[in-house]
Amino acid sequence: MELTTLTAISPVDGRYAERCNTLRRLFSEHGLIAHRVLVEIRWFECLADHPGIPELPPLPALARQRLDHLIEQFDLQASGRIKTIEKQTNHDVKAVEYFLQEQFDTDAFLARHKNFIHFACTSEDINNLAYGLMIRRFREEELAPVSTALIAELAGLARRYATQPMLSRTHGQPASPTTLGKELANTVARLENAWQQITAVKLYGKINGAVGNFNAHLYTYPQVDWESLAGNFVIRLGLHWQALTTQIEPHDYLAELCDAMSRFNTILIDLCRDIWGYIAIGYFKQKAVANEVGSSTMPHKVNPIDFENAEGNLGVANALLHHFATKLPLSRWQRDLTDSTVLRNLGVAFATSLIAYHAVRRGLAKLEANPRRLDEDINQAWEVLAEPIQTVMRRYGIDNPYEQLKALTRGRAISAATLHEFIDGLNIPVTEKNRLKALTPRQYLGNAATQTHNLLKKLNKNELTPGDSESFNP
Repeated sequence: MELTTLTAISPVDGRYAERCNTLRRLFSEHGLIAHRVLVEIRWFECLADHPGIPELPPLPALARQRLDHLIEQFDLQASGRIKTIEKQTNHDVKAVEYFLQEQFDTDAFLARHKNFIHFACTSEDINNLAYGLMIRRFREEELAPVSTALIAELAGLARRYATQPMLSRTHGQPASPTTLGKELANTVARLENAWQQITAVKLYGKINGAVGNFNAHLYTYPQVDWESLAGNFVIRLGLHWQALTTQIEPHDYLAELCDAMSRFNTILIDLCRDIWGYIAIGYFKQKAVANEVGSSTMPHKVNPIDFENAEGNLGVANALLHHFATKLPLSRWQRDLTDSTVLRNLGVAFATSLIAYHAVRRGLAKLEANPRRLDEDINQAWEVLAEPIQTVMRRYGIDNPYEQLKALTRGRAISAATLHEFIDGLNIPVTEKNRLKALTPRQYLGNAATQTHNLLKKLNKNELTPGDSESFNP
């Protein structure tokens, strides 16, 4: 059966193919091969630049142009040729080496020095650097734009509804009021902290031979400072040097990155579930989209499908990310190949995360607060004022304030008149009685709006740091 978006097994390459197109250049088989070719060529150039390797002289300008062309013009025909070679070698990295030898044969200078392709390298030297480059590009070019846009869009809603009163629901029950914007700002702060943790992860690479000791390097060229040469090479690629390894880069940074991404995703799951609930009770309305159908039998429905889609995909992504974080740092003795097939699924987890992020953004764009419904709930919840009343009673030394309000309000519908009658009977100053009687649930908001505005100011100035929500100093 021909492979198309309709016949693909994975929804990443099927139903959601259009949303994942930009990831193909990174995490497809072609993308992995292309990055292997890049690493092999750059290592060859690095060796040629070193005076301690006289058998590989500095590259002529035309040879460098030829190598740059191989990288820049690497296409599906080239990766197809490598896959054909792999059918004979049954080794994917060795196939890249043989392909480059074929290409070098078309240039007289390069042909004379093709033995320095893959010099002193084990396959993992090439693979770990290829994956490191792929992940770096993903984080910078794909993950950063959609993640920061999502946070900014949520911050826009928080700003818009910063002063809109809303009845809180702790344990699902009416609780001290807040504002709709403040509740969204909570998630903004959490996502911003999580995003900073993602960007703080250092991406490592190694190129130190079969078991990490530069055995072949030092035996062949003992006078070369291979640690400095290799370390500088990795750093020039844009990665951090992993100095001490076995055959493989230990993947600890990958575990850290996957854990950080899964935390970001978990915060979004929390958001999706909360918004789903707020839509269900009418706090949010959704803008209807022409020609969309909410139900195959109930024409009236506008379902929160974007948030449901996001929640489901975030769960799939996190299942993979959690597996990567716990599996990839494990390797028997100096090397086993269990990481190889697992690493090939990185793109699935990353793609599924991006599918979810875009779904959240679509859902946020359809949201519109329903002030009438919000006010209806909060205006009827006079029982939430039991908290300030009993707290004022504590101030003035009245016995058993909590117990008195509990007896008055717990599990009962309370009216303003009921509370005012209770307040009138308190032995507290008249001015305090009048102040309590003037209070309504809609006014009992604390500093919710101020917190929201201060957080957004810091976000706009890029001054947020992890823990800001706790160490806030307006």
